[in-house]
Amino acid sequence: MSDLSRSTHTGRPRVVVVGAGFAGLAAVKALKAAPVEVVLLDQHNHHVFNPFLYQVATALLEPVEAANPVRALVRGLRNLTFRVATVSDVHLRSQQVGTDRGVVAYDYLILAAGSVSDYFHSADIAARSFGIKDLGEALELRNQVLSRFEQASWAADPVERSRLLSFAVVGGGPTGVEFAAALAVLVEGSLAKDFPSITREEVSIVLVEGSEAPLASFAKGLQRSAARALANKGVRVESKAMVADVDVEGLLLKDGRRIEAATVVWAAGVTANPLVESLGVELGSKRRVPVTATLQLAGHPEVFVVGDLAEIPGRSKQPLPMLAQVGLQSGGHAGRAIEAMLAGRRVARFRYHNLGTMAVVGRNDGIAQIGPLHLSGFVGWLAWLFLHIARIHGLSGRFLVLVSWISGFVFADRPVRLVVGPRKAIPHASQTAGRPGGADAIELPSPSVATVDEWGPAAALAWWTQDLPGRERT
Repeated sequence: MSDLSRSTHTGRPRVVVVGAGFAGLAAVKALKAAPVEVVLLDQHNHHVFNPFLYQVATALLEPVEAANPVRALVRGLRNLTFRVATVSDVHLRSQQVGTDRGVVAYDYLILAAGSVSDYFHSADIAARSFGIKDLGEALELRNQVLSRFEQASWAADPVERSRLLSFAVVGGGPTGVEFAAALAVLVEGSLAKDFPSITREEVSIVLVEGSEAPLASFAKGLQRSAARALANKGVRVESKAMVADVDVEGLLLKDGRRIEAATVVWAAGVTANPLVESLGVELGSKRRVPVTATLQLAGHPEVFVVGDLAEIPGRSKQPLPMLAQVGLQSGGHAGRAIEAMLAGRRVARFRYHNLGTMAVVGRNDGIAQIGPLHLSGFVGWLAWLFLHIARIHGLSGRFLVLVSWISGFVFADRPVRLVVGPRKAIPHASQTAGRPGGADAIELPSPSVATVDEWGPAAALAWWTQDLPGRERT
């Protein structure tokens, strides 16, 4: 039985925080001076900076530049214990959470388990497309992109080459737009040098969006600016296109049309973590948990639901978007609310402050909407860069990313185009498209989260200096 299965021996209340994303980390930091015992649970030992995942997927950043060890981030919080565990359910009556390592008792609970890709209950879409929701998916997608070019370099038939190099990105929100634009930059830059026999005309990148235009949440002028940037990079946009299914040949749209694609990237939104199903409450949009004005679960004032798990009403009565800034603000509010409850003070209502939305549309090109201020082009890209640099945890993390971006800006060619990780079957050029391999599949490595640290700078140095057959030390 876990040593956390019973109440604390310190006499201090225990606050259990589920999830070490933006919301969870904001919550534990808000509780750093509170007279409580904080237990932070997450299924991974690292925190991922989600806005950078598309850059990992397109070989712009290394995995270690988009993630930090959780223990390093919370090292200075003396009232906190971090444990790696997968939380499977919440028992509201007994005030316990169930994990793969046993049960954990709580006096207060902050649910910040985040979201997962929304495949609209389709097993086929989930199996035949690539997400960009976590570090493992980003690495898997990077492997897929690079492997398709490797396979195409073997194909003598131009039709087969074009098929292998066909990419469809479903979802015209910031994630889909940023990935499609970054992929186009990668194709025209580094991959054009790596594969001189492959022409840009043989590569097709299609962005599929269900509404009238990509980036529908932005002002019309910024939408047009982004559309021009995508067009200039050779990205074809299919608007008002609803996807019915994904098969081995690509996309089937609801109007009967087909879009051929050997690689389908799914960025069509997210839904709340399935953990919410165990609460036994009626769920709202995107399977989120409706909360009170103070972010508490109705009937359970000791439970707070924050970030992507929470359906938080905005000023327009519409739920707040599932964004990092909502997670940061709601997580911090929950921590302060518990501190207020312990002090006998009234819990304040949650007030959200919209800090603006941004998106990058390729190298040195971006859009930013900050209240009445609308920025595009190079200025919009600079605004995105400085804001996200400021949000990265730690000086070392900021330094690594800044050096990478400066290197990319100056040289436009970073040596991170590696297909690494455990081996997984990838279809051969003569096969039909799709993720599952067949009898004639060639095997190329695909990643797991466990390989992130393996390929960091320290590991690379250790590998280079060790005694290997035929290798001399330098």
